[in-house]
Amino acid sequence: MSMTKWGTAAAVGLIGAITALPAQAQSAGSDSEIALLKAQLKLMEQKLDRLQKQTQANTTAAASANAKAASASAKADVKVNVANANAAYPTKGPLLPVSGAYVKMPGNRPTICTDDNLNCIAITSRLHIDAGGYDYRPNTGATSPQTAQNGVLARRARIGVLGTFAGDWDYALIYDFGGTPDAASFIENAYVTYKGIKNLYIDGGYLDVPYTLDEATSSNNITFIERASAQTIATNIASGDNRAAFGFHANGDWWWVGSYFTGPSSTVSHSLRPQTGATARGVVVPVNNEVGSFIIGADAQFLFDTGGAVGTNNLASFSDRIESRIDPATNALLNANTFLTNVKGVQVFSGEAAGQIGSFYAQGEYFDYRIDRMNGLPDAHFNGGYAQASYVLTGEKRKYNPVTGSYGGVNPANPAHWQSGNYGAWEIAARYSQMNLNDLLVRGGELKNTTVGLNWYVNSNVRFMFDWVHGQVDKATAANLDIGAHYDVYSMRTQVAF
Repeated sequence: MSMTKWGTAAAVGLIGAITALPAQAQSAGSDSEIALLKAQLKLMEQKLDRLQKQTQANTTAAASANAKAASASAKADVKVNVANANAAYPTKGPLLPVSGAYVKMPGNRPTICTDDNLNCIAITSRLHIDAGGYDYRPNTGATSPQTAQNGVLARRARIGVLGTFAGDWDYALIYDFGGTPDAASFIENAYVTYKGIKNLYIDGGYLDVPYTLDEATSSNNITFIERASAQTIATNIASGDNRAAFGFHANGDWWWVGSYFTGPSSTVSHSLRPQTGATARGVVVPVNNEVGSFIIGADAQFLFDTGGAVGTNNLASFSDRIESRIDPATNALLNANTFLTNVKGVQVFSGEAAGQIGSFYAQGEYFDYRIDRMNGLPDAHFNGGYAQASYVLTGEKRKYNPVTGSYGGVNPANPAHWQSGNYGAWEIAARYSQMNLNDLLVRGGELKNTTVGLNWYVNSNVRFMFDWVHGQVDKATAANLDIGAHYDVYSMRTQVAF
């Protein structure tokens, strides 16, 4: 029995004893005894009241302490679970527990994965907004075009989903709402990849075929706003973006190899005969350590059937704007398409090399194009290439990625934040590119461009690019009439990607 109950029983007993005293005991002498008993009773009631209050306070304190301990234990269990999950998947980004799965944000990409990390779905997006102006100077009044259009362009405006099923299967579905002013939106990627065999990836669907070094480098990581014309023309033949393809690529620490059968792009009408082609690329990595890295490779591309309307066999891939996309494609000064009728097939052979020492990076590619023609028309032979170099002023470096066989982008060590005094990463770059589309009776022109660039990496998701292209296209008619031009292009890109 508690002390509170014992005190109550004693008080009741005492009161009963007092009321049972015989009336004759109530004499003058007994009045004083009664007064004394009443005083003792009052004192006992006060002690009892204090005891009850103390008991209630102790009970409340004990309940509060138990609640705090339970809460702390629950929080500790959550921290342990999250810590265990992070330890199990250390390269996947910080995890937050949800019912049966984890939410994570690698590179600020919203991703949901099951707790075993074998099934994931993620949202991806990239936005490249370009603005620029031209100082375009045609050599004569016969040059076409006579002007170049300044303006703003949503070069890429992509959004889509990426996923993994059962650890062995990847898929992507990405739509591009951007593009050149004279192009409609289209499916950029819609493919499935099997990766159940270590270091082997088998792809099928609409994908970005990893042919050439610069194409294997994501557009989020390329050094300049636009890739060089020689590379662009090569990939437009039978590879490049949103291309129907099936094939594989595999890699080790010191090598990369890939090959794909290709068809038309996702923008080509199915009412036309589909083109067919194939690509192959191989890379060797003789050096890759903390000091630097170096890769060298070779590429081949074959166009077996140019496709097109039934009964025809023509090609329209040998043209390019002056390494800027703001001006519409109809103003392509470098253009051999009108000369290349009755094309039977195309072969492109190229070599590539790239290297990095600390914050210095350089790469280059050379392309040899051979066009086979029918109906007694002479074959054509073109060539082109580029060489570029960059240096990160703030000390970061581009790293070799063995899965893509190319180099990644610049990830700033100190993302820009004005209050903390950090200004991100800054990179300067220069490139010389050349593309010759002149051969015998084919007079597509010869491009010679020098590009200087400045890139500001605000953080891992935001970049600003500034390019100045100074160049010319030497072009003449069969009568040697000069129809070339000189130009300077000033452009800027705002890039957000995750």
